[in-house]
Amino acid sequence: MATIKDIAREAGVSAATVSRVLNNDLSLAVSEDTRTRIFAVAGQLGYKPSRLKQMKRDTVLGGKNITLLLWCSPEEERDDPYYGSIRRGVELRCEELGIRLGQTLRGRGVLPQLPAGDGLIVVGGFAPGDWERLHSDISTIVLVDQYTERPEYDSVRTHFRQAVNQALGHLLALGHRDIAFIGGGGEGERRAHHFKRVLEEQGCYDDALIRAGGGWGSADGYRMMDGLLAGAKRPTACFAASDPLAVGALRALHDHGVQVPEEMAIVGFDDIEMAAYVQPPLTTVRAYPEQMGKAAVQLLAERFEGREAPSHTIIGTKLIIRETSGGTPE
Repeated sequence: MATIKDIAREAGVSAATVSRVLNNDLSLAVSEDTRTRIFAVAGQLGYKPSRLKQMKRDTVLGGKNITLLLWCSPEEERDDPYYGSIRRGVELRCEELGIRLGQTLRGRGVLPQLPAGDGLIVVGGFAPGDWERLHSDISTIVLVDQYTERPEYDSVRTHFRQAVNQALGHLLALGHRDIAFIGGGGEGERRAHHFKRVLEEQGCYDDALIRAGGGWGSADGYRMMDGLLAGAKRPTACFAASDPLAVGALRALHDHGVQVPEEMAIVGFDDIEMAAYVQPPLTTVRAYPEQMGKAAVQLLAERFEGREAPSHTIIGTKLIIRETSGGTPE
């Protein structure tokens, strides 16, 4: 009977990689070619995982309960689909693993104390005290999209450094130097931090072109762009830290008679469904929030099965070039 070591030898990878791929570990960074090769070799060798092992896993996970704590309000989730996509990923992976998804809590109200055996997924910009009041066992808490790093907790993050490098690399390559930033703010907001870092390295950062604070919706983007246009120095390009902000900024530019991308280029972040349908279609950095939600559940499942060391998953991004930046659309 074929073993994981047999598959690893034939596929040219480690036994640990084979095990994690066959167990659908979403936190593992492995190419699609490698993943396909492992499954192909497993099929050729007639590998069959232990039914007893699967029954044991079903028993362990089937008795577990996960609570989801969301930073955003229902209205904010409606206006910005990013957090809704994370929640959908949590729901899908819980269903796949047979884990019960219990309460979905919002951070604005009075929050109940959770049972010690439950898992908790914290999504958004909470302070540590917010979740510590809920749940005392840090081994079964996963932080998703947190501003501050807490290495003692499992975590899932978007690769914001990569995202900002992609957005600004594109605009700089098109010749822009006066580049503005609009963002919702928040302590330690990563996109703003990396925006400043990149442009300071290029010698073209200008604090007068930064608008941050408040919300993340289209009305906030309109207000911020309106402020930029009223300033003494008009940028030739703008990076918006969310697509809803970018949509609002586009409307403000239209109302002021500013041509996009001829007079100002715009790059957003998220690649929400609307991004491809605004006029002109929005260049944006695609994030993968649904995958983040799935990865958070996977980390909790590993903890329920006995993993001791904290684990940190970083989800990459992809630049999607459309018409608002003036580059060559995909």
